[in-house]
Amino acid sequence: MLGFGRRSFSDLSEQEILALAIAAEEEDGRIYATYADALRKDFEASAEMFDDMAAEENEHRRQLIELHQEKFGETIPLVRRQDVRGFMQRRPYWMSRGLGIEKVREQAQLMEVEARRFYLRAAERASDASIRKLLGDLAEAERSHVVLAEELGEAHLTAESLAEERRMERKLFLLQIVQPGLAGLMDGSVSTLAPLFAAAFATQSTHETFLVGVAASVGAGISMGFAEALSDDGTLTGRGSPWIRGFASGIMTTVGGIGHTLPYLLADFWLATWLAVAVVGFELWAISYVRYKYMDTPFLAAAFQIIVGGLLVFAAGVLIGNA
Repeated sequence: MLGFGRRSFSDLSEQEILALAIAAEEEDGRIYATYADALRKDFEASAEMFDDMAAEENEHRRQLIELHQEKFGETIPLVRRQDVRGFMQRRPYWMSRGLGIEKVREQAQLMEVEARRFYLRAAERASDASIRKLLGDLAEAERSHVVLAEELGEAHLTAESLAEERRMERKLFLLQIVQPGLAGLMDGSVSTLAPLFAAAFATQSTHETFLVGVAASVGAGISMGFAEALSDDGTLTGRGSPWIRGFASGIMTTVGGIGHTLPYLLADFWLATWLAVAVVGFELWAISYVRYKYMDTPFLAAAFQIIVGGLLVFAAGVLIGNA
């Protein structure tokens, strides 16, 4: 049952509120340290920013522990965010690993804003003067964290470092998603042309042609996906997770083949064939554009490479189908 076993914030004692604040500061500090470690290789400036924010959280945790020692002694009760109803929850770190650099910075700002808003609302509901003061102090501390994040961003994230990080993020996107996806799209679009149109002209049956096209597309997708995933673990090349690359390559390979297979769901053979040819033309243009957009290849050169190759495979399929 959702919330079962959790306590209401209004039921916490001053010691428990202080213990909760200590646990929250420690958790946020560890999150920032994790962000810093994850970003250090490719985004050094942002890693330094999160290092400083982690240090600031650790300093507040130290001050809170000293206050607890002064008022309540050495034993700090175990009170965590998940133990209190209505307290904001932090997402697990593995859910943040796939976020882009800008999303990570936004997540950090949201953490601080959420913490301050919670403490302010809790202070408004508190009737005990000492609890109200403590919650107000914590809200002010979180406000200073937001200001600190902005100041650290100005100090570390210069125009040059931001430009470099954007360049690096684009490079990672190219290596992990665009390149394997593009390779899959090219393979699926081109390699399935021959079996599809050979089956089309050999059988003159849209149903049988459709089955051949689906089989060729799915088979090529599975083959390309495993080939990409097993070709490079990304350790030395920096191309990222092999399974992400393999998934991108496999899906795009299947999509590339399915596109010109779908017209054969129509009953009219020649209508389906001419529509499939039009789809092939669009696919080859799209691949040429992606190569131009993301791979820094001149559009005419990219179009020539892709279209000539595609036409040769298409011609092979038609000749074999009519043999």
